[in-house]
Amino acid sequence: MRTLGLDVGNRRIGISISDGIGIIASPLGYITRTVQSEDVFAILREAAHHGVGHIIIGIPFLANGSIGEQARLVNKFRCELQAQTDLLISTWDERYSTIEAERLLREVGRKPSREKGKVDAAAAAVILQSYLDQQRS
Repeated sequence: MRTLGLDVGNRRIGISISDGIGIIASPLGYITRTVQSEDVFAILREAAHHGVGHIIIGIPFLANGSIGEQARLVNKFRCELQAQTDLLISTWDERYSTIEAERLLREVGRKPSREKGKVDAAAAAVILQSYLDQQRS
């Protein structure tokens, strides 16, 4: 069963996917946000296309671990997504995932400031990889 990872932002949703045995997460792409119902449909279309059985959504907790406004917005998206599917949807702490994604892109010679969509997809992969690693330990 493959797993989809999401980094839900205000402008884009980064998407990543696991391999078939749940060991490696890879960036898949991103969608540019429109209206929430269309965003949900786009994510579910990706999930169906890739044979996904589980979706992990990164929750942007504040540095102190509390829930801020952005985390509330992401949770609202999660609720709408869950209302439209029977797929298992889980949340995962995504603190610092974007910083890590930008670092990884710089390591391979990319300029994160010019490739925001790739940063979002890479952040989704960081989130999903963290989840997969935890599941194996």
